[in-house]
Amino acid sequence: MTGYTPLTVERQANVIRKTTVLDVMRRLLQTKNIMVSSARTKVASQAKYISILNIIQGEVDPTQVHESLQRIRERKLVNFIEWGPASIQVALSRKSPYVQTAHRVSGLMLASHTGIRHLFSKCLSQYEKLRKRQAFLDNYRNHPTFADNDLSEFDESRDIIESLVDEYKACESPDYIKWGMEDPDHILSGEGNATGSVDPKLAL
Repeated sequence: MTGYTPLTVERQANVIRKTTVLDVMRRLLQTKNIMVSSARTKVASQAKYISILNIIQGEVDPTQVHESLQRIRERKLVNFIEWGPASIQVALSRKSPYVQTAHRVSGLMLASHTGIRHLFSKCLSQYEKLRKRQAFLDNYRNHPTFADNDLSEFDESRDIIESLVDEYKACESPDYIKWGMEDPDHILSGEGNATGSVDPKLAL
């Protein structure tokens, strides 16, 4: 999931908005600044962050970042998973000399959040309805890949997304680590690990 602040519409392009590092990092956690719209239910409100990377662009003093992270921790503004490190990674970036903005600081958030499963569930529900009606399948049946009305790839894709939804749901549980061990079908491969250049000193 991604988030960005401050967003500026054309009629407000010349309005100077007060933006401090704390303001930006706090707004990045607000639902209205997230680029994905998911379900707003009691269950959805219990979703948790797995990881967060904030890219702060502009005139920033690193001490302001540390103070902002401390304030966020004290106010308990972030609901992290219980089985992993509860930290916000921060990277600092200079403003582009080619883009004129009215604000001093802006922020981009890249986050792994279990709430995305509700969007996947919605997609699955819509797919089931279309599949039941055999809607939009003619174009696929005319392709060699789906010859002889073999739609097994659709079924496999559906199973993968359903498994992804189940895993994101399991991530919200304190005993998620045991989830893959109890069900051999859900053992994690451990692939996809990445290293970054984020300063570890700026972790929450």
